[in-house]
Amino acid sequence: MGFEVKNSVALVTGANRGIGKAIVEALFDQAVRKVYVAVRTLSTAQQLVDQYGDRAVPLQIDLNRPETIPAAAGKAHDVELLVNNAGILSNASPLSSDAIDSLLGEININVIGLIRMAQAFAPVLKKNGGGALVQLNSIASLKCFPDFATYSASKAAAYSITQGLREKLGDQGTQVLSVHPGPIATDMIVQAGLEDMAEPPSLVADGIVSALKNGDFHLFPDSMARQIGEYYSEFSRQVIEADLLEA
Repeated sequence: MGFEVKNSVALVTGANRGIGKAIVEALFDQAVRKVYVAVRTLSTAQQLVDQYGDRAVPLQIDLNRPETIPAAAGKAHDVELLVNNAGILSNASPLSSDAIDSLLGEININVIGLIRMAQAFAPVLKKNGGGALVQLNSIASLKCFPDFATYSASKAAAYSITQGLREKLGDQGTQVLSVHPGPIATDMIVQAGLEDMAEPPSLVADGIVSALKNGDFHLFPDSMARQIGEYYSEFSRQVIEADLLEA
């Protein structure tokens, strides 16, 4: 199963900057019909509207305000490709005084936000023929980085939910792609203090287009991610992507 983005209708959360903006640009380069550029504050989408005209449709989705998610699903009733990119990172180790608060905040956005997005948009994708759901996870979902361990924990949980979505949404013909970038040049990676090793967001955006076309479940788009993906691939094939309950 593969998904061609050409002529499709997409929705990208966190679309106004960083990886989200790069994804929007890559989708337009691939001739999508329309992209709902989902942001917390509608005015931040104006640059994309100026660039792409009425093919870029601003839409409010604030994962801290759960009511905005079903409201958006009601408006974006023609979505065929959902890219859940929005997320947060806290620099908190397990011993940080704010570790618990940081983890709760990251779980709320990075995990519960994913669940809410999937629940709201699964019926939309089904109605429109199945389509695809892309979840931005991280290499931190596979390898804990101690200085932002709470973020790693939230992304590990999000990756687990993504695996469940792959099975459940597969029943309605929806392809699911789990994206695991390493250090990418965004505001978040500056916050993490890893900007010196960061690679361009376009690697993630272009990788998503190719991985969807190929019907892949995992994408490791950059140098560090590909190295981890190489080691992980056999485990993934034998365990993550296998049906261990099959008789």
